Amino acid sequence: MKTKKSFFKNLLPYLKPYWPQTLGLGIVMILVGVIDATFALWTRYAVDTFIVPGTTDGLDIFIYCFLGLVLLQGINVFILIMVAGYLEMALMYDLRNANFAHVQDLELDYFNRTAGGWLLSRITSDIQRIGQTISWGFVDITWGFTTITSISIVMFILNWQLALITLSVVPFLIWVSRYFQNRIFRSQRLVRRTNSRITASYNEALMGAMTTKTLSRENESLKEFKHLSQRMNRMSVISARISALYQPVVMVLGAIGTALALWNGGLRVSLEVLTFGTLAAFLSYTVQLFDPLRELARVFGELQSARAAGERVFTLLDTPVEIIDSPEIIQRYGSVLSPRPEHWPTLRGSIRFENVWFRYNNGEQILENFSLQIPAGQSIALVGATGSGKSTLVNLICRFYEPNEGKIYIDDRDYRDYGLACLHGNLGYVLQSPQLFSGSIEENIRYGKLSATLEEIVQAAKVANAHDFISRLPDGYKTQVGEEGAKLSTGQKQLISFTRAILADPAILILDEATSSIDTESESLIQEAIHKVLLNRTSLIIAHRLSTIKDADRILVIEKGKVIEDGNHQELLSFGGHYYRLYENQYFQEQEEKFIAGAPL
Repeated sequence: MKTKKSFFKNLLPYLKPYWPQTLGLGIVMILVGVIDATFALWTRYAVDTFIVPGTTDGLDIFIYCFLGLVLLQGINVFILIMVAGYLEMALMYDLRNANFAHVQDLELDYFNRTAGGWLLSRITSDIQRIGQTISWGFVDITWGFTTITSISIVMFILNWQLALITLSVVPFLIWVSRYFQNRIFRSQRLVRRTNSRITASYNEALMGAMTTKTLSRENESLKEFKHLSQRMNRMSVISARISALYQPVVMVLGAIGTALALWNGGLRVSLEVLTFGTLAAFLSYTVQLFDPLRELARVFGELQSARAAGERVFTLLDTPVEIIDSPEIIQRYGSVLSPRPEHWPTLRGSIRFENVWFRYNNGEQILENFSLQIPAGQSIALVGATGSGKSTLVNLICRFYEPNEGKIYIDDRDYRDYGLACLHGNLGYVLQSPQLFSGSIEENIRYGKLSATLEEIVQAAKVANAHDFISRLPDGYKTQVGEEGAKLSTGQKQLISFTRAILADPAILILDEATSSIDTESESLIQEAIHKVLLNRTSLIIAHRLSTIKDADRILVIEKGKVIEDGNHQELLSFGGHYYRLYENQYFQEQEEKFIAGAPL
């Protein structure tokens, strides 16, 4: 998907808040350009007044005035650097915040189909390219056009015939610039696209480092990365070659303009229709004129790179959010980024699926006319093979996805009426692979309830059986967990994740194979905590090990999106059906593993 608006139309709303600074910077740059255009006139005056006549009368006043002008120009340059630097940082800040906020609003399916490295590249290198080019590009463009205009006016005032001859190369320069700009833009678009793939590949390699090492796949990963790097290198060289060719063309045209001024101006001096000072001013102006032209050529080349980066940044911002709340719901309960918890109703937690149809974007039909009733306070275990629809049911309840047809009710009310912020605020979710964030254990637990006191956190940790191991750590609850909790074991991370869910005190608690990836000791601690927490609370438990769900109020056996068996553990065993066979197979397998390990049966 490409952004529908042009790059500058997309960028305008982000520049509007800074129009006073932008206007001020523009005025300063115009002043800088005008002053730059006067320096050659000072040279002309010095040559015709002091050098040619051979006198120093009035030279001291001339020097003082000239130094004053230089000082003023120095102040202008200081101001422009300060303001341009501020605009660069402010623009990048706003663009990054806008992109990050939009990413928070995007539905779960977007992240399933979009590489993390692609997103990283948008928010880092692409936005940096835009910020640098726009802020400093505005400086160079304003200065360049002001200087060129001022110099051209002065040249025509001094001698319009010589000015026409000198500026005769400008039309060729404009044509060359348009030709090269289009080629640079196309090449930069390919460079930015390849850069995104490199970022995605690097991010994937970091996240999958353990898998890579256990599969001895380091060499293959390196080959894949080298292939992308070579492609990036090739695209960058092509782009640099085009830009490198552009600059010399501009310089040659500038040199031709200077040569024309020297040739024709020299003839006019010899005929005594032009003074030495005026010729010196013209020669100075030809050099001075083509300096901003060269800068403009460089800036226009960089703008093509910024356009390519902007195209990708604004494509992300233009990505439509598919799961949204109505304005009325947002006004009442707030949004995900601006919640209004004081207006949220207290949920009891009853859940009802009514004639729900659902398929993923790839067209795979998961649920067909599905109906299910879960009373408030009931613990429900979901059992079934991979792809049977267990996770789909949970994702629909969490509103990570929405039904294609049919409705889902919570407390006999369409769950869309609560809004995403309210619904998610009443949900607790413990994943199979616990997710922690950089920071302390206390901070990670507090994500469950941002207003929680340390006493509340400790109490939740005690319920989750996590307090003992946390207390034994050198810094206790202040212990830093490292990136993604790297300093803790999987069991410890899961206990913290479970503590976080308990602290939130949710109306609906979801455990997605929460004990399948941890050690036996941690599992027993969590199982003990689960019995306390699930009491009188609506809960959905996805479990692979059937021994962990024997105490659930109901066990639903799911197959191809349908409930084929429904009952408690004893009832399903007495049926002698699918659940019975699954349990029997797992029971004998566990006994066999205990026998091999030498544990008592």
